[in-house]
Amino acid sequence: MNGGSGKSSYANNSLLQQKVISLTKPVREEAIASMFLRTLPRRLAVADLGCSSGPNTFLVVSEVIKLVEKLCKELKHESPEYLVFMNDLPGNDFNNIFKSIGCFKEKLSNEIEGGIGPCYITGVPGSFYERIFPIRTLHFVHSSYSLQWLSQVPEGIENNKGNIYMAKTSPTNVMKAYYAQFERDFSLFLKCRAEELVEGGYMVLTFLGRRNDDPSGKECCYIWELLASALNDMVSEGMIKEEQMDTFNIPLYSPSASEVKSEILKEGSFSINRVEVSEVHWNAYNIASNSFDSECGLHKSLSDGGYSVTCTMRAVAEPLLVSHFGESFIDEIFDRYRKNITEAMSKEKTEFVNVSISMTRRA
Repeated sequence: MNGGSGKSSYANNSLLQQKVISLTKPVREEAIASMFLRTLPRRLAVADLGCSSGPNTFLVVSEVIKLVEKLCKELKHESPEYLVFMNDLPGNDFNNIFKSIGCFKEKLSNEIEGGIGPCYITGVPGSFYERIFPIRTLHFVHSSYSLQWLSQVPEGIENNKGNIYMAKTSPTNVMKAYYAQFERDFSLFLKCRAEELVEGGYMVLTFLGRRNDDPSGKECCYIWELLASALNDMVSEGMIKEEQMDTFNIPLYSPSASEVKSEILKEGSFSINRVEVSEVHWNAYNIASNSFDSECGLHKSLSDGGYSVTCTMRAVAEPLLVSHFGESFIDEIFDRYRKNITEAMSKEKTEFVNVSISMTRRA
């Protein structure tokens, strides 16, 4: 993600992720209530994996605490101590998170009559494809729009020429390699979390996914094909070397609900409670947002949905592009990408698919 608070930062271009968190709230509330009423812990440990930095960072934590405090009042039960772990890769802007903790706690205490129980918030840098917490310490784990990112680009896809992700023109081995990498990564993720969650602990995960069984279908790959098109045009004009293009691939896999369920059942540590599939428009501002300029720092027309979608994608993809192609052509890449996105949105329905799943740690 792009850190900081600049025009292209994730912090200023994460309304899409915020909408997805809001959309999947019922799944989380059901899980949080079930977990708390079953265990009534004196110390409630919550982990948000892939928390990033910005306006969305404490959304789910706030939601958890508000619901638990409501349940405590109804049960006339003493509030638990809250132990909150905010996890992301070491390059995440944790300093920004730490600076906002005081305001977060104050705001939350003012919103909840009688205040809240003691709340201890810790930043935990590290990959969630490895163990990051002590054994049997967590009661609730949440992750949204993070697990579609793989631990690495799949190996053996050197023949995916002209593409930067799975596409209709990708060879069969590329599809298999991407899925195999997802299987390895997600299985390892489940194994690690199973060791860290208490018995009966809950986990709610939301992936950028797909409905279709075809992993190269438009609903999950089109947004990347439009970027590949922009890059290929720059190759044909001699701005980018062909070998640079041929060696660039996105480390991401958008799974279907059946693929997510299959891996959970195969790993065996969790019982599946609920699976939901939903959609959100590419343009999170939905054209009519009055806060477009002030929140995003943009100076384009409100009707330019392609510009807002490009900003959203730039906030997450720019670091990958810079590390591979360098900084000199970045603005040109995203200017061309914006034109491709705008044209696509004018011709057809463009939506991201969300796969949300709630599960419980088996005994």
